Amino acid sequence: MVFLERVGRTFLTFLSSIGSATLFLAKSVLSGVAPPYYWKQIGKQAIQMGFFSLPVVGMTALFTGMAMTLQCYNGFSKFTAENAIPSIVMIAMTRELGPVLTALMVAGRLGASMTAEIGTMKITEQIDALTTLSVNSYKYLVFPRLLIGLLALPFLVFIDDVIGLFGGYLVGVYYLDFNAANYIRNTISAISIWDIASGLIKGAVFGFLICLMGCYQGYLSNRGAEGVGKATTKSVVSSSILILLLDCVLTFVLF
Repeated sequence: MVFLERVGRTFLTFLSSIGSATLFLAKSVLSGVAPPYYWKQIGKQAIQMGFFSLPVVGMTALFTGMAMTLQCYNGFSKFTAENAIPSIVMIAMTRELGPVLTALMVAGRLGASMTAEIGTMKITEQIDALTTLSVNSYKYLVFPRLLIGLLALPFLVFIDDVIGLFGGYLVGVYYLDFNAANYIRNTISAISIWDIASGLIKGAVFGFLICLMGCYQGYLSNRGAEGVGKATTKSVVSSSILILLLDCVLTFVLF
């Protein structure tokens, strides 16, 4: 009986969290329907998420493309299928590795920062001050982040794809002695607009999710610095799990 009660309480808590997050999402999206729009906040978030995320995303993509090319060569060389390596790297980067790795890196870098910033504003009553000044905190703090998350992540995913393929090219041509022209030709022959588009769609969904969880957990934080720390951890963990879950779902839907 005790076990069943614990399971029941956990399930009810889970349903309560889903309902709370859904209401938070509805308030945030509806707040941005009508003007005024805080363009300065939108521009600030665009720089934070787009421009400042480029170094970590670029390095992740470069090393991933290089390592994947080496691993593919180790396996494909046993079957004399080395010519398929550029195609496999192309498909894997655009469909899966590009959007997923980009989202995970941004969740770790920006999701945590977002939660800490909003959580600190809450416990220091800055959000209450915005309400006192007749400023909709959802429109001012949350909507710009959701909008930029929806737009900036596909851009970062595209950059990730390009740099990852370049990393594979470097290893394939300068380390594994592939013919440069043949490597590029095989890569181009594997390019599919739908593969690239599906990765960008995943990126848009993941970016929206990262910003939603970052803002939501920030709004839930309490009890001083300890509460902000716990909210930051929950934000990164929940975003990462949901990214992997939605990646599986979107892969079934898109392919």
